[in-house]
Amino acid sequence: MTDVTIPEGGFWPAPEVPQPNIYPMEWRVETGKLADIYEKSKRMVWNPADLPWDLLDPGSFTAEQRLGIMYWFSVLANFDASGPAVFARATIQAFEKHEEDPVRKCFFSITRDEMNHEECCQRTIARLWPGGPLGWEPSTDLERAAHNNIGWLYHNGGRYWTGYTAAVGKYSLAVLFTSFMMGEMAASTLFRGMAGATGHPLFSDMFHKIGRDESRHLQICMTILENEWPGLTDDVRGLITRQLRAGFVFLSMILWEPPEGFWELPPYFLHNHRVLTDHARQAGLGVLSYDEQAENWRLAMARVRAIVERWGIEFPAIPELDIDGVAVDVVDPEDIIPVF
Repeated sequence: MTDVTIPEGGFWPAPEVPQPNIYPMEWRVETGKLADIYEKSKRMVWNPADLPWDLLDPGSFTAEQRLGIMYWFSVLANFDASGPAVFARATIQAFEKHEEDPVRKCFFSITRDEMNHEECCQRTIARLWPGGPLGWEPSTDLERAAHNNIGWLYHNGGRYWTGYTAAVGKYSLAVLFTSFMMGEMAASTLFRGMAGATGHPLFSDMFHKIGRDESRHLQICMTILENEWPGLTDDVRGLITRQLRAGFVFLSMILWEPPEGFWELPPYFLHNHRVLTDHARQAGLGVLSYDEQAENWRLAMARVRAIVERWGIEFPAIPELDIDGVAVDVVDPEDIIPVF
């Protein structure tokens, strides 16, 4: 049976697929550079299980140092453990909006990378503090402080996720990727600094690999923004300014210290955060000092400012770092776009 059936009057046209929807499928390529970055991401893939975990001996640290490292990675996990879900949802949105194929694939590559980063948090915590971040019973004041702080962190992470899921569909790529750009700029700088500062070979290897991923994510952001920024309206420029401030407020928990505004924290949180972070630093994790972290942020902000102002986008004031600009308040979880 080789002949096809042709109805009288011709084939019936299929109904159009209501949008947004992932159908009809297509693989449109408009930005060859993005396709090249995606190919590079496949060649650079790495497996967290292959890191030298046998070098991470719990017995080589004091209990306070192990707790400090667990605490720092629990703070990092507040961001990195959200990454796979955040970018998976963004990947779905890119399919539904029929973005070009390399955009969708680059979103997917970031999702995969963030899963690796989350696994690093998971493996470190499991090796040094079984049951962490929260599935253990504290027995000392320091342990109770760590357990309580982590609980407050994840309360705020939950607020962010709720706001993100409600808001992500309303933002354009120009807004989304400006936020991503700032986060990747700061993160790549942070992990490069920690890779050089840590005295432990496992953490050095881990941070080098994560920093390399973040630098590639920054390449993706900048390539997309080169396509999206021309022709911005004043309203979108203002929204981008607000997102730059929101990104600073959200990321400062891991990249520096939480400023007032978004974070809901008890009055003792920051002091205990500093004590626990000091134990991680003394353990040789490579945590930068307060002043080094502030300088890291200033460097990242200067780079971002130089980029966005070329496109007529005003930079927000960052009074915590003595950076002048447009005054912006950020208190609503829906103001925070994923940036890590």
